[in-house]
Amino acid sequence: MELDSLREEIDALDSDMLKLINRRLELARKIGQEKQEKGLLTLNNARESLVLHHLKELNSGPLTQTALQLIFKEIMAAARELQSQHKVAFLGPEASFTHLAALGHFGGESAMLPQANVADVFQAVLKEQCHYGMVPVENSIEGAVNHTLDLFYTSDLKICAERYQKISHDLLSSENLPLAEIQTVFSHNQAFAQCRQWLKEHIPGAMLTECGSTAEAARRAASERGQTAAIAGPAAAELYNLKSIAQKIEDLPGNTTRFLVLGNEDSPPSGHDKTSILFVTPHLPGALHQVLTPMADHGVNMVKLESRPVRNEKWSYFFIADFEGHRKDEKVAEMIKATEKICLYMKVLGSYPAA
Repeated sequence: MELDSLREEIDALDSDMLKLINRRLELARKIGQEKQEKGLLTLNNARESLVLHHLKELNSGPLTQTALQLIFKEIMAAARELQSQHKVAFLGPEASFTHLAALGHFGGESAMLPQANVADVFQAVLKEQCHYGMVPVENSIEGAVNHTLDLFYTSDLKICAERYQKISHDLLSSENLPLAEIQTVFSHNQAFAQCRQWLKEHIPGAMLTECGSTAEAARRAASERGQTAAIAGPAAAELYNLKSIAQKIEDLPGNTTRFLVLGNEDSPPSGHDKTSILFVTPHLPGALHQVLTPMADHGVNMVKLESRPVRNEKWSYFFIADFEGHRKDEKVAEMIKATEKICLYMKVLGSYPAA
């Protein structure tokens, strides 16, 4: 009788929650109509970040913060789709880590369109074939994804959000092969680098064949049967019907990749933001020090600095800096204005809620 009573109470709560969710979606539909009339974008990363932050502060459990985020991300995704369906380009195919990051950020209601490489993700958004794009930019073990950084030099797209995704690699194959029989391993170059020591220790004689993504590697391992395997995530194993021969083969625990959401506009202030800029310094002694001095003068905290060679210009470099604050914050705006006067070239890549 106790069990029946508890189940009846759960059924009643489910009915109440369904009504409340539908009421929330009706309000979101009205907000969407207001946005259309005012010419505003449907997706507001800053607003969604504030809502999630507020809910996490209210949450006293037993619902975990991770579960809370997953639930409300899907509710927000459903609300956005009522207003206008979003198309999101990502480095594919399905079940790549970029795909998982896109699903985690936008929810399962958005239309996900896989692209063959990072450049194609940029192009899909630039040509307005998609509203947004998701690309990897940095790994906690291997550092920057240089191809992504290089594309920012010539692109006018904005960074409008970031997401950190934990990465775990398995060795997958269509058969339960002994490690000693594996002759070829497919994967992305970053995955090979993140599993370098494990590969050297367990299958040193295997030929490593690079693919555009870990999901593409899993697809090839599934289609090219024999003494082949792939390094990819558990989601790829499920999608391509592969067996996991070895689990969590990354060399260091806590492996995490930072992803960026690309769009044609960045995000409004959320109160907890980052800004990214790209700049070229004069060819003078101490030029970089001079460019970075306004950050210190205005009390702006830089959290990342990367340099990359400028293509077609020998021994020329551009820099990408990430720092705390929004470009509309007074001290950040003043710092950017002062920095721009010193640089040969500078552009703001975007301001966005810090993940």
